[in-house]
Amino acid sequence: MRLIVFSALLGSLVILSGCGVYSFTGASISPTVKTISIQTFFNNATLGPSNMSVLFTESIKDYYQQNTSLSLVDDNGDLQIDGYIADYTITPVSATASGTDDQADFASMSRITITVFASYINTQDDEFDFERKFSFFKDFDNSQDISSEEQVLVEEIFDQIILDIFNASVANW
Repeated sequence: MRLIVFSALLGSLVILSGCGVYSFTGASISPTVKTISIQTFFNNATLGPSNMSVLFTESIKDYYQQNTSLSLVDDNGDLQIDGYIADYTITPVSATASGTDDQADFASMSRITITVFASYINTQDDEFDFERKFSFFKDFDNSQDISSEEQVLVEEIFDQIILDIFNASVANW
């Protein structure tokens, strides 16, 4: 009996993986789509770490390679993604009273917000093409040194933006 159940389960997995349309990452990519090209996302933001362009571009390439079976090509992929880092801001989000008349009140929490503009072209089906902005933020405690935490916060923000771009492009969410 176990052998029959195991065989049925294994057969189902083989059938699902052979379809080429469904994957366990949620991507629904046509079987005719084989390649993706991701151009450098330049940094057009006035603030932020100097390595944001390289960090974002390499992270998005890695994400698509790890979560799809698409081959990464330099130009003219079946799917094409490009864009730029549009904005990087740090804003106060939580005020704290100083407790004395001699000192000004201050922000105890601040927020880093990053906005990325992305353009997506599906050469097989232009119904899914888009050009839009993706934005995400992380809050941090001002008692911490921002220079020591900034890289980690930027990476976490980029992870979410990349997931949003992935979902909008190949997961069609």
